[in-house]
Formats: sequence, C-alpha cells, structure tokens
Amino acid sequence: MASGIYLAVMIGDMSTVPGMMTMMMAPQMLAPLPLFGLFLMWAVMMAAMMLPTALPMILAYTRMLGVNRRAGWVPVFLFSGGYVLAWAGFSLAAAALQAALTHFALLSPMMMKVVAGPMAGGILIIAGLYQLTPLKQSCLRQCRSPISFLMTRWREGNWGALAMGWSHGLFCVGCCWALMGLLFVAGVMNPVWIIAITAYVLVEKIIPGGRRLSQLCGIGMTGLGLYWMLA
Repeated sequence: MASGIYLAVMIGDMSTVPGMMTMMMAPQMLAPLPLFGLFLMWAVMMAAMMLPTALPMILAYTRMLGVNRRAGWVPVFLFSGGYVLAWAGFSLAAAALQAALTHFALLSPMMMKVVAGPMAGGILIIAGLYQLTPLKQSCLRQCRSPISFLMTRWREGNWGALAMGWSHGLFCVGCCWALMGLLFVAGVMNPVWIIAITAYVLVEKIIPGGRRLSQLCGIGMTGLGLYWMLA
C-alpha cells in the first residue's frame, strides 16, 4: 500500500525523486544522487507492481504458518520483505541500465523511454523470445504453484521466512525481468503500462492457461518487435 501511494506521488511529481530534476535538466546520470534517485524510483515501482502479484503466495504462506495460533505476523512481513529485497536487486540493475542509456543519449531523460525505434523493437524481441524459454517457464511454474513451492522449500523461524521470501522473489524476477524491459519502450513511469504489466503478470500467474498465455504473448511481442525494427 505504502509503495503504491509513493509511486503515485512520484508519477504526479517527479521532483519527489532525489536528483531527478537535475537529471532531466542536464543529464548527469552517473552522479551519485541521480543514481540513488533512479534506484529508489525502480525499487518503489517494483514493490508496488509485484507485491500484488505475490499475494497468492503470501496468503498461502500465512495459512500454512497458522498466524492466528502461534507465530504472529512477523514471519509474514519477513517473507514479504525477502520478496521485495529480491526485486530491489533487480531495481539496482535496472537503475544502472537506465543511467547508462541516458548517459549515452539512447534514452530520453524527460520521457524516460528509448529514443530509437530499432532499439525499442529489439527490447520487444528480447522480451518476446524470453517468454518462450525453458527458464521463463520453469520460474513461472514456481510462481503458479504456491503450495508446491512452500512444501518443498519450507524453513522454520524468522530467518527461514526471509530466506523463503527471497527465494520466491528470485523466481519471480526470473519470470518477469524481461517484461519490465517493456517500460523502457513505453516510458519507465508510464502509469498505463505500469498497471497493464502488473495486471498481465497477475493473470499469467493465476489463470489455468497461464503457460499458454505466456507463450502466445511471447510470439506476439516478437512479431511486433520485428515489425518495429523493419518499419
């Protein structure tokens, strides 16, 4: 909830992101403050986007834990924290990539999306092809099967909760990292695409035909990327 509110505030007023106004006026993305601002922006955005898609896993963990009877809510918060921590690692890499693309004038600092059609097409192709890989499908199976994940990776105690959340977060990053690259095409802080990607990831995880949907979308993104590159 807090991450979603802060994300809405950032989208409405980019000056709330440390160093962002300096970056937009005179791109100096490799300076410490803009880099920190980018990391904070991505970390908040990933928490706001991905925590809702992890709710089935978090609820399953809560039920297996028996919150109301013995363990309290601390392990649940730690499980969720481990999940967010994994996405924070992704956020660090995404922030570094955005900084590099902006530094080399490949990404607009104002629109926060790539400036060249062929590069946008290439990102779509990478995201589309990754949807078809065994690694994507393997990670997606872990995200789609909360009970199976918890039974095979269960650990007791608070540290165990944190480790399980971290492990689930890594599978989720492995499942969805390429989809997040689409934000570089549509605009990193584009609210429509943020909502659309979040909704797609949730649907991919919970509907019975999620694996088939993943493959069909992969084919579609690859075809659109090829068209974009050749147009």
